[in-house]
Amino acid sequence: MQTRFTVQTNGPGLYEFTRDVAGWVRGTGLLTLMIQHTSASLVIQENADPEVQTDLQNFFARLVPPTTDPSMAYLTHTYEGPDDMPAHIKASLLPTHLSIPVTDGCLALGTWQGIYLFEHRDRPHSRHVVAHLSG
Repeated sequence: MQTRFTVQTNGPGLYEFTRDVAGWVRGTGLLTLMIQHTSASLVIQENADPEVQTDLQNFFARLVPPTTDPSMAYLTHTYEGPDDMPAHIKASLLPTHLSIPVTDGCLALGTWQGIYLFEHRDRPHSRHVVAHLSG
């Protein structure tokens, strides 16, 4: 069983789409999610305190600043904007696919866990995540 989720983003940040995925799964099996982009990631993260998402975003922004930062002067892929190559670097450090067990139609996530698309680009995007549930 497969589908594709579309997540609209408005710039950098974490966008939870757990509810969409939970509404789609059926039965028991293993859910695989894969993002079809090279400048965004997928993460399972705490969904109780929004400060967690803010802190994660700030950490990665500090770890990999835009190409306008002097520390990034060694980068050569800069023609798509100062956020593009840093977005590719972040996506290579973070997962682009997730595996989540599904039991009796329920995601086997922990109490405070949610599924997030982590947008690394500055402008809005329409991101696509393919879901495959194998039983």
